[in-house]
Amino acid sequence: MLTEKQLQKYADVLIWGLKKARKKKYKKGDIVVVQFDLGALRLAEILQVKLLQIGLNPLIKMSGTETMVRDFYMNANNDQLVWNSPWSRKYAKNINGGICLYASEDLTFLKDVDSKKIAKSAISRKFLKDIFERRGQEREYGWTLCCLPTKALADGAGMNLKDYTNQIVRACYLDTIDPVKECENMYKSSQSIQKRLNHMLVKSYHIKSLSIDMVITLGDNRKWLGADGCNIPSFEIFTSPDWKGTEGVYYADFPSYRNGNYVKGVKLVFEKGKVVKASAEKGEKFLKSQLETDGGAKGIGEFALTDKRFSKINAFMADTLFDENYGGEHGSMHIALGDSYTDTYDGNLKTMTKAKKKKLGFNDSLIHWDLINTERKTVTAKLYDGNEVIVYRDGKFII
Repeated sequence: MLTEKQLQKYADVLIWGLKKARKKKYKKGDIVVVQFDLGALRLAEILQVKLLQIGLNPLIKMSGTETMVRDFYMNANNDQLVWNSPWSRKYAKNINGGICLYASEDLTFLKDVDSKKIAKSAISRKFLKDIFERRGQEREYGWTLCCLPTKALADGAGMNLKDYTNQIVRACYLDTIDPVKECENMYKSSQSIQKRLNHMLVKSYHIKSLSIDMVITLGDNRKWLGADGCNIPSFEIFTSPDWKGTEGVYYADFPSYRNGNYVKGVKLVFEKGKVVKASAEKGEKFLKSQLETDGGAKGIGEFALTDKRFSKINAFMADTLFDENYGGEHGSMHIALGDSYTDTYDGNLKTMTKAKKKKLGFNDSLIHWDLINTERKTVTAKLYDGNEVIVYRDGKFII
């Protein structure tokens, strides 16, 4: 487990991430919600003190236990599944920041729950997602999150708890004198790569590995982002492409835990932007149920690459937060089925409307499911002038 000193540093990094993610200075009296799992109690206590000391108003909320969440889905009737607190909308419109602390004690606690129930409940809360997205675009809301080591996560990753904890310590710079300074240095290096990517006039990217052969169309008015504080850690550099231009075969060699279900060996075939064939070595039924969540679930909302020079994560972690930032021998990439990030729009976000989002090919969905590949790969950019440039090879950006 993390020591008291490491937890103090973790809290400092999270506050750095919160500030970086909002891209607008917090002012005295702004409200920041700290939502935490029971296993993250001590980190929540530390964050409360630090937020008070910088003049913010922390709102401390413990999440329901995994037993409570499972019991809700197993016992709620249709009306209860879609019920939302009458204060939910006011809450979403008034908070200025959010820090989520995850500490899972059971990775498959929803495996026996009907996925349609989960989807129905999620649909009823979409208005909250839309509020947070809009307020984020207006720079009135920012968020970050992290994950604490637990025995369940270590077991799921096939590691002992000490080794699992050490992966997190290294990944989040908790073994350094000044982890915030390390985060800032990494952010600047990532910004340099993003700047070079964003200066290229790219029509599409061709990704090739042992199991992947696919084309992703970048789309108009796009930019690459990354290391922006929204996740701790965050080494990935990502964009939300025009989902309509996705073609070819994608394979996730890393397993995935989602909604309490275990899925392994996902293979997806895309035609005209949609998944037309999907299979999995394990969890195929759940995979296919997710693809039927809504009209956007079969398209992609994100394309991301992680440079192995940034990330010290070199093992499967059984948690997407770490796995999507895997460095290892060959770096990693992931696509996300479902919702896109409209902040990758290279323009004034205040002008973004639902119609404009649709026209530009930003995908809209209730789900956002990252699927990770760690094979050696080459990513080639096809430019509008017809030239081709390799931008990523053997785990590193080479532009």
